[in-house]
Amino acid sequence: MKHADPWSLPEVVDRLSATPPNTVLMRFAAEEQQRSAGRRLLDIGCGAGCNAVPLAKAGWHVLGLDLSQPMLEAARQRLDDPERLQLQRAAMDRLPVEDQSFDFIVAHGIWNLAGSAKEFRTAVREAARAAKPGAPLFVYAFSRSTLPPETKPVDGEPFVFIEFSGRPQCFLIEAQLIEELDNAGFEQEPGIPIAEYERVPDRKPAILEGIFRRSST
Repeated sequence: MKHADPWSLPEVVDRLSATPPNTVLMRFAAEEQQRSAGRRLLDIGCGAGCNAVPLAKAGWHVLGLDLSQPMLEAARQRLDDPERLQLQRAAMDRLPVEDQSFDFIVAHGIWNLAGSAKEFRTAVREAARAAKPGAPLFVYAFSRSTLPPETKPVDGEPFVFIEFSGRPQCFLIEAQLIEELDNAGFEQEPGIPIAEYERVPDRKPAILEGIFRRSST
């Protein structure tokens, strides 16, 4: 059977089901628990639950959203406390949540899958709408340094390229990521620089990883 959605391929679901959680995210989430009484966390693009499940086990009340039903089913099989982790099929640019309803937002490897700057910006604004004032945002996205410097973006797009996978995806430099999030109301967390992880040859893209907070104004 041919899958139109590459994220629903059985081998991809199996691989992501076995992926360990992001250690930087888990450490920051534990620190945030000491600073804030809020426990509602929104994981946008939760996939097979590699972060959502351990975050729920760590005490967060997690809503995990994803468009891939096989990914959600894989995450559901890992549930041991349905009260702490709920799963729902939803797009990143149409979040089925109320305004200012979450204490923590996770966008781990999801916004880079937007096919246009418009979709990317709508998704970021949706996350800002869902976040309470002061809520942290953990973002993990594709870096422009994945591609050779001479590579040109899609016509009319500032940071959308097709060269990596054959599909339009977003690859940003650090300044673009900061600007896009700032325009939506997220400020970079003081004292925590954006990290860039180099590309693994012939496999993974380079990554930008950062922590921001929803502004209170």
